[in-house]
Amino acid sequence: MSAAVKLSQFGVKHVARGIGRLSTEVLESGSGSYVTTVSGRRFLDFTSGIGVTNLGHCHPAVTKAAQAQVGKLVHGQVNIAFQKPYLELVEALIPLMPHKSLDTFFFWNSGSEAVEAAVKLARQVTRKQNVIVMQGSYHGRTMGTMAMTRSKTVYGENYAPLMPGVFAVPFPYCKQCSIATHSDGKFGFENCCMDPVLQLELLLKRETAPSDTAAIFIETVLGEGGYVPPPPGYLARVREICDKNGILLVADEVQCGYGRTGKMFAIEHWDVRPDILVMAKGIANGFPLSGIVSRKELMDVQKPGSMGGTYGGNAVACAAAVAVAKAFQEEKILENVNTRGEELTSMLKAAQDDPKTGKMIYDVRGLGLMLALECVPGKGYASKIQAKCMEKDMLLLTTSIYDTLRFIPPLNITKEDMAEGCRIIREAIDEVAAEENL
Repeated sequence: MSAAVKLSQFGVKHVARGIGRLSTEVLESGSGSYVTTVSGRRFLDFTSGIGVTNLGHCHPAVTKAAQAQVGKLVHGQVNIAFQKPYLELVEALIPLMPHKSLDTFFFWNSGSEAVEAAVKLARQVTRKQNVIVMQGSYHGRTMGTMAMTRSKTVYGENYAPLMPGVFAVPFPYCKQCSIATHSDGKFGFENCCMDPVLQLELLLKRETAPSDTAAIFIETVLGEGGYVPPPPGYLARVREICDKNGILLVADEVQCGYGRTGKMFAIEHWDVRPDILVMAKGIANGFPLSGIVSRKELMDVQKPGSMGGTYGGNAVACAAAVAVAKAFQEEKILENVNTRGEELTSMLKAAQDDPKTGKMIYDVRGLGLMLALECVPGKGYASKIQAKCMEKDMLLLTTSIYDTLRFIPPLNITKEDMAEGCRIIREAIDEVAAEENL
């Protein structure tokens, strides 16, 4: 038995079974768009640690910044004093915000914690309890965010009672909308029926009155729910409802933010102002860091001591995040996202238009390098394609209750690596179609 197999078996035996994983391979190193396992396999990584290592594994500038900070100050606890990297990160982020009103920050460790920080802020500011989330949304797996996550039942199954005061409405997922699919083309993504807006208005009349509702939480692009962008006009309508009823709009951009969609933050595609913006994942390229940002008049409502955390805004993570922000500017990351995204989309669309492989494909969608291929239901095509890619040394994830593949390559992936990725994916799609006699 090889050392790699022994190590993997040790992990299976001693690591919590509640962690689901794509593979039992043991990762040892990473560089750019690739990871290498202890067994010596080298994988092209189209998962980016689920949208975390957006600048590729071990980006030189980020690594250098973290290494330098380790030798200066590792832990500058936020309730003791300010620390320099934290303030430098705030300074670096303010110009990148999607609206000038977003100028006051709180940093924590994970996306779930940041979402809960947003809940705390919304409740404190409005003095109201209830929050509204979208069906298909993913906000986390902590006791609070489990109640808000509506993408799959597995995240909250058998953990009740969950946090009360959470209500859900449909997200405008036009490809799975019964009105659109039965309208003979009258309704669709470009001309959405806007029934989710009606359902939101009805919810505020039937189940949670505006006087009881603190905030509406929206993943600007659904993540775990299927990489679904909202149709034109939807977010603006939600903003109007929030303004009319004194409800805060919270944009959860843990997965879709930080350049993933071709804009620094996804909400910029629709030019809508959030009251609170939630960020994590790509902010520090792998170091544990998350945050919320809002306008100062809201953040100043909270009493000193009501927010904090032992490791929140860790100095090393903040130093890495400052380097990430600089890299976006110096390396023209967003330009690369849009160019490489067009290349990947073109390949997926070609597979959809192919008479044979197109029989498997229900939808191709997304923005930038947050792309999805949804397969026709009932055949398990997405998992079969994923397995083929794994055989060909590519890491790829499925998502959603629907049969969907999600593509999350590094935002700075090279033209050559993207071409290799497209080759592997198309080859896997072709092989599955051939095996299914399509």
